[in-house]
Amino acid sequence: MHSKNNKLNSPYIITQESAQYYECSYCCDHAIVLVCGSERFFITDGRYSAEARASVKSGVEVIECQDLDEALGQIIQKQKISSLIFDSLHISVARFSKMTTLLSDVALIPKANFHQELRIVKTEEEIEKIRISQMLNREAFVRFGKFLEQSIGKNERELQFLSKGFLTQNGQYDLSFEPIFAINENGAKPHALPMQESILKRGDFVLFDAGIKYKHYCSDQTRCAFFDDEIALMEIQQGKNERFQKIYDIVREAKDYAIENLQEGMSGREIDALARGVIEKRGYGKFFMHSTGHGIGLDIHELPRIGPRSEEIIQEGMVFSVEPGIYLDGEIGVRLEDLVVIRNGRAEIL
Repeated sequence: MHSKNNKLNSPYIITQESAQYYECSYCCDHAIVLVCGSERFFITDGRYSAEARASVKSGVEVIECQDLDEALGQIIQKQKISSLIFDSLHISVARFSKMTTLLSDVALIPKANFHQELRIVKTEEEIEKIRISQMLNREAFVRFGKFLEQSIGKNERELQFLSKGFLTQNGQYDLSFEPIFAINENGAKPHALPMQESILKRGDFVLFDAGIKYKHYCSDQTRCAFFDDEIALMEIQQGKNERFQKIYDIVREAKDYAIENLQEGMSGREIDALARGVIEKRGYGKFFMHSTGHGIGLDIHELPRIGPRSEEIIQEGMVFSVEPGIYLDGEIGVRLEDLVVIRNGRAEIL
């Protein structure tokens, strides 16, 4: 499962569940994984140890203990480890203080996001899982869109809740994140929370942003549509409101232009400029207030960053979203999102 990127020279520890799964094929909310060359130690307590032993891949040693940090210190001493990399974004001050005491002879090396950097280039196996995840996600969008045809009078909060059943296929899959379902002006908030007082009716403009997990790998898609006699959120819709249609068409052009023109070797900043430039030329630059995209994999937000300050260089096998948007406060928000993988130097939509 490991990516094509170079490995780190020093042993490292991880606590975040996505990284645990990547290394061991199992994860839980109370564990430390120590990676030392080809050896992997999954350190957890008695609540998870039996399941961990049954689930981890070959070669991973499960260590059951009451104090994870003390057990880590004992293994490090036994392995004669002199330096240890950790993710400074995921280790609390309290844990770091304890580690400095227990590992007084070990050089602790903070490296933010190091594990996402390790897996920034996806393997063919990972790309296929993301592709299947996005395919299942698109199918859920279609089913939910058809359901909306019979949902006049339901409010945003109810519809956002009901969308989860379509996305997860009633529990068969996990969500990548809490779906965003917004009607009219609530869509002008990029991460809108559903409002009970917002009721679906004919002529409304809806935004739906959602994703699921397939074998732990995330999908992510955003579609907008006018709610009329028929609605299918998987497909780009033509609307009847001339002003809103104009905004929609600009966002669609920005997304398509970026996907068609991005290529391997560009920085995240240069790709962001492709989409942002289209919107700025139409006079709506100040209404596009977030980055153009983000990497996706075991986490919904991974590297690479596709934004105005990102100098990360895009490589073959990277997977990320392209999702420009325009948000007019009190009126409407339009965001359109596809996932792409870099193949033969260009973007291929998943």
